Amino acid sequence: MATVRRSVALLGATGSVGTQTLDVLRREPDRFDLVAVAGSRRLRELAAVVREFRVVRVGIAREQDRAELREMVGPGVEILVGPEGLAALAASADIVVNAVVGFAGLPVTMAALASGRRLALANKESLIAAAPLVESVRATPGAEILPIDSEHCAIHQCLAGSAGEPGRPDVRRLILTASGGPFRGWTREQLARASTTDALRHPTWSMGAKITIDSSTLMNKGLEVLEASALFGVAADRVTVVVHPQSIVHSMVEYVDGAVIAQLSRPDMRLPIAYCLGMPDRLDHAWGQLDFTSAFALTFEPPDVEAFAALPLAYEAARLGGAAPAWLSAANEVAVAACLEGRVAWRDIVPIVSGVMDSYEPGPLSSIEELYAHDARARELARALVEVVA
Repeated sequence: MATVRRSVALLGATGSVGTQTLDVLRREPDRFDLVAVAGSRRLRELAAVVREFRVVRVGIAREQDRAELREMVGPGVEILVGPEGLAALAASADIVVNAVVGFAGLPVTMAALASGRRLALANKESLIAAAPLVESVRATPGAEILPIDSEHCAIHQCLAGSAGEPGRPDVRRLILTASGGPFRGWTREQLARASTTDALRHPTWSMGAKITIDSSTLMNKGLEVLEASALFGVAADRVTVVVHPQSIVHSMVEYVDGAVIAQLSRPDMRLPIAYCLGMPDRLDHAWGQLDFTSAFALTFEPPDVEAFAALPLAYEAARLGGAAPAWLSAANEVAVAACLEGRVAWRDIVPIVSGVMDSYEPGPLSSIEELYAHDARARELARALVEVVA
């Protein structure tokens, strides 16, 4: 049987997920055509991708970078700019990989689904902030979301053999695993002295700075609880987090009869990326393959929610509903950015987010305009708290 070729748009091409997606595409030149890419300010890296894959459309964030990029890629490449450009690229391929960092990925998510595309989603913030709006365009004929996050991709695989209805009555709970990050086992007193450099030393995964900081606070796992709820139609209180430092079991599904199905592999983001690109086929590269003839241990423990208060904040946002998850994500983006800029300490991130959530203002969330208003208000409050701390 002939291989079906699919076109791919890779948005966030120069980040961690983007570069690993390129590695997958290099191994499968007969299956995929990379037709569009986008990046932020790593113009030389972006131009190198355009030349290597002969990409015909490229997106950038700023108009002032157009001339420099044009000189690098030549006259035959269409250059699009800003959120509108990202949205246009997201409607231009069979598969759209959304690896844009943070809330900026929302136009990609919405445009890809509204155009009936397969969305390979590595941008959890857009889904978390805009869950009700995403759900409406998700019903577009042909539209589907396949999660690139290793935990949610694992759950997708564990649910593949289940015939459960929406709400998953056959599922008791989803179990997300967490490595525990660089500070697993640290006391609150030790965490008070933790540095940003310490936080960026993740024990098992190589990721971008923002998600690595989120992993160190366990905010990443809290956001994943919200993401799992939105992706799989399961209430957040049926999503459990367990710490699994080996990062071999990527997540599990417990069914009502007590059976638990898990997905296991070595940590390698190329496995979930390849799964999302290749579905319904599996690409034959054995990323993450385990050697079961060599002894290894699998251990699990509950998270320390007193030391890592970001996780309870996420469950509270789920309980509040409405725009509360959008406020949580926006406040966290501001606090993490301030930490990476050296304006606040690592220990200040969660208190800043908590302070914003204490001021949460419920309101309607039925349009993109209302979502942007909520996002702006949460960021305004977070920036004010950053100034107080700084």
